[in-house]
Amino acid sequence: MSADRSGVRRILVAGPAWVGDMIMAQTLFRVLALRHAGAEIDVIAPDWSRPLLERMPEVHRAIVLPAGPGQLALGARWRIGRSLRARKYDWAIVVKRTFKSALIPAIAGIPRRTGTLGEARWGLLNDLRKAEAGTYPLNHRRYVALALDEGEELGDAELPHPALQVDAANRHRVVARLGLDLETAPVGLAPGARYGPAKHWPETHWIDLCKALVEMGRPVWIFGADEERAVGERIEGAVGPGVTNLAGRTSLVDAVDLASLCGCVVSNDSGLMHLAAAAGVHTVALFGSTSPRNTPPLTDRRTILWRELSCSPCFARECPLGHHDCLEGIMPATVVDACVAALAVRSDTTEPIGGDPR
Repeated sequence: MSADRSGVRRILVAGPAWVGDMIMAQTLFRVLALRHAGAEIDVIAPDWSRPLLERMPEVHRAIVLPAGPGQLALGARWRIGRSLRARKYDWAIVVKRTFKSALIPAIAGIPRRTGTLGEARWGLLNDLRKAEAGTYPLNHRRYVALALDEGEELGDAELPHPALQVDAANRHRVVARLGLDLETAPVGLAPGARYGPAKHWPETHWIDLCKALVEMGRPVWIFGADEERAVGERIEGAVGPGVTNLAGRTSLVDAVDLASLCGCVVSNDSGLMHLAAAAGVHTVALFGSTSPRNTPPLTDRRTILWRELSCSPCFARECPLGHHDCLEGIMPATVVDACVAALAVRSDTTEPIGGDPR
């Protein structure tokens, strides 16, 4: 089915459910906005993602899906689909490959419904694309392919990176509330990853990195959700003054605003890695069980550290061989060097830390 760009006024995207995937999907939203000028792009997404989507200027409206992970919630999907009929969408794009993700566009009666072959979705989708292995190893390219005619390709220069808006007023409020010192640009650390331990750089390495940064006169901010609060406390306790544990003390969009103040951010392959990249900060990304050939930070300002062992990527939640060498072997000194290089570039090319980053 070929796209009629001139007639597309409203597009509904059934978005992904994870932080990193939602940020990578902004490339899709930006491509749609460029190719269909003036079209309203609405996104169905979990409630947690609404503030994040509000930082994406291409998104007209976030439609909250009142269902948790793994829940069919057929009644809720039926009610949302019926309520969206009045919007008269021209096109729906379903990013996920699940049966339930295709329900709302079909119930809403959207005439063109695009997605890849998945869980018995014949009838729910009428513009089905084959998801051949290896065709789109990069996740964001797989998303963007759904916005193109079948067989059409875009070059790298035509794929805009995610770019989350920074709210300077909120940033000032959060800095004041947390009592943060802005005299020197901090280094941000994101030691968590919800997927599992196989994505986690060892805690002892984080501590050694922190010690080196603090000795260099760099303050360190630790980012994360409530579940990272404990590891942040242990790192802070082991290093002492110079480290501020922000894990569990900020919202997702607060983290966007605070990350924009950092000289660089060091992160496991996680949602915060993608958030930092989309906030415009140099991102030092640590890969082990996963691959930067699939989900790299989408920015030109990045340093990727990946040993690419014979057993990686295994994509396991826990190391199936029990040695965790893929991340154990990325030494703190290597990460310190990456930070020093990133900080040198920042001091040469960016305005003072208190300025507006955009």
